[in-house]
Amino acid sequence: MLGDYGPAGALESEAELGRRHEVSRVTVRRALEQLRDEGLLASRKGAGWYVVSFAQPLALGTFQHAESAVAEAGLPLVRTVVEYGYRPPPSSVALTFGAGEVLRVRSLRRTGNAPLDVVTEWVPLALAAPVSRADAESPGTWETLRRNGNQIALVRQSIAATAAGEQVASLLGVSVGVPLLLVRRIALDGAEQPIALSEHHYLGHRFRLEVEFRGWPGAEPPGVAPIPLED
Repeated sequence: MLGDYGPAGALESEAELGRRHEVSRVTVRRALEQLRDEGLLASRKGAGWYVVSFAQPLALGTFQHAESAVAEAGLPLVRTVVEYGYRPPPSSVALTFGAGEVLRVRSLRRTGNAPLDVVTEWVPLALAAPVSRADAESPGTWETLRRNGNQIALVRQSIAATAAGEQVASLLGVSVGVPLLLVRRIALDGAEQPIALSEHHYLGHRFRLEVEFRGWPGAEPPGVAPIPLED
């Protein structure tokens, strides 16, 4: 189905898809949401559904980890694990780890009482045993892997705009379709084998990304900086 669409990546409306495939609009919506959860589609308010693979890739510098940026701002960061379990990965994750079962952890992170982001993390089965639900909450999945001898030598990161789906919107306390910042990170060891993959859905109004390019003077270090809430 996705191959039927051109370089713009936009899908027909839900009503048009229903007529073409002779199914109800409810069935179309469920199918689109499943593809969105697998990382193949995204929706944007006023623009409808579009194929994620048509997002423009960007070459960016390094980014400071959100947790350290929040700590430097003097704000407490609290992580609450809302889902923990083993399951087959979605197709977007299987491209990294293969089709075998993986550990999936979904967490909500807050600064004080204000939601910051929803994090979904995947760890291959061979490395997942040390990561209990409690460890995933504190010190965190990646730090638990590091403490168990899995040194992260390289992180590949991509950044894109997306829209809040029903579950993420509920956790963040926003309406479905609200624009979010999606940061996807793959941790690799010294042999460039994947250790973990995480997807962060950040509230766009809470963060900005600051990028520093090599060879270009900059007064401030690169990083992810929290934007104070307005009174």
